[in-house]
Amino acid sequence: MPFREINSKMVEATVIPGQRMFSQRGAMLAYRGDVTFTPNMAGGQGGLMSMIGRRVAGEATPLMTVEGNGTVMFGHGGHHIQVIGLTGDTLYVEADRLLAFDGTLEQGTMFMGSQGGVMGMVRGQVSGQGLFTTTLKGHGAVAVMAHGGVVELPIAPGRPVHVDPQAYVAHHGDVRNKLSTALGWRDMVGRGSGEAFQLELSGSGAVYVQASEEKL
Repeated sequence: MPFREINSKMVEATVIPGQRMFSQRGAMLAYRGDVTFTPNMAGGQGGLMSMIGRRVAGEATPLMTVEGNGTVMFGHGGHHIQVIGLTGDTLYVEADRLLAFDGTLEQGTMFMGSQGGVMGMVRGQVSGQGLFTTTLKGHGAVAVMAHGGVVELPIAPGRPVHVDPQAYVAHHGDVRNKLSTALGWRDMVGRGSGEAFQLELSGSGAVYVQASEEKL
């Protein structure tokens, strides 16, 4: 795993010649060695469609391509950092929660409605999170940001997990999402996310939940 956790809010990554990483703009805290940081409007290995997806989702801030020979310390805004290792599966994560990830991972964009139908679209409207979710697929590591710490909850067949949409950070595995309402539509007028909405994740995999509902 290329990330070494320095503390709950900082990670260090080793950069070697011939390989690259991507990081959120402004995530670099310090580095040692011969390392370069270049804006990448193409959004990693997702190419043009990834860039378009990020722009439609209002996430046009370019990633930084990190290359060279040395070590880099990453952190952002004092947020808690969680390192997630991928072994060929796909991670679904809000783009603004990405801190840094391996350049070997293929980046894409998934429209939440494709999994959650109309209610998947409502999730983006109500929670304040994008209708688009970034996908990272392959073998490598991802450092994501959250508020107040992160817990990983397993999702097993027949045992779905219900999460407040604003507490959702990321998930991976063969998982489907569906937004449900705990109250009637009349009761929800003027309410935020909270317990009025629940994101149901079913299948086989895991979901990462942050301790605070504060939006990044």
